[in-house]
Amino acid sequence: MTENRTVYAENPPIPTSTKGTCGGYNEIKEFEGRKYTGMRVGASHSWYYHEGEWKETKVSPDKWQFTYAVNKRRKRDAPEGSGAPVGTEYHWYILAHQSVRKINANEYTTSMTGTKYKLAHRRPASGEWSAGERARIGRLITILEENITQLRHELGEAVEGSAMPSRELSHESILGQKPLEVYSMP
Repeated sequence: MTENRTVYAENPPIPTSTKGTCGGYNEIKEFEGRKYTGMRVGASHSWYYHEGEWKETKVSPDKWQFTYAVNKRRKRDAPEGSGAPVGTEYHWYILAHQSVRKINANEYTTSMTGTKYKLAHRRPASGEWSAGERARIGRLITILEENITQLRHELGEAVEGSAMPSRELSHESILGQKPLEVYSMP
C-alpha cells in the first residue's frame, strides 16, 4: 500500500505558531500521523469566481486541453489575522468531473466536483517552493496511482495486495455508454 505523504526536495521548517492554542493557520497540526500547518482538515470555505476566462483546444476526438484564469474572492471576509500571508502561492493538481448541459446556442450550465491536491506552496518571506519540480512530479504520480487503485476497487477488480475479486465489465456497463467510434479520413 502506498503511503500518503508529501515529499519535499528539502525538509522545510514548519513555522512556529503566532497564535496561542486556538488552532490558528500557522499552528502545527497533525492528521493521520503527518504534521502540517494551514487550514485544519475538515474545515471548509466558499469562493466566488467572477468573469473567469476558460480557453480550450480539442487535441483528439475525446480530449481537450484548457486554461482557466480568474481572481477568486471569499464568500465571507477572512477573520482578521487568519490565513496565509499575502503573496503566498500554491501549486494545486485538480482531478474532477465536469458536468455540462447546453441550454441555448451560446450558453451551457456547468458544474465541477472533484478533489484538489496541494503539490507545493511558496511563502513570500522565503521565495522558495516547498517542493522542487521532481518532488512535485513524484507526488502527482502517487496521487494518480492512488486514484487508479480506488477506481479499480470501485469496479471490483483485483488490486495488487488486495483480496478483491476480478470481474469482466464491458465499456457500456462501466461508463453507461458505448465506446467512441473514430473514423479515419482517406
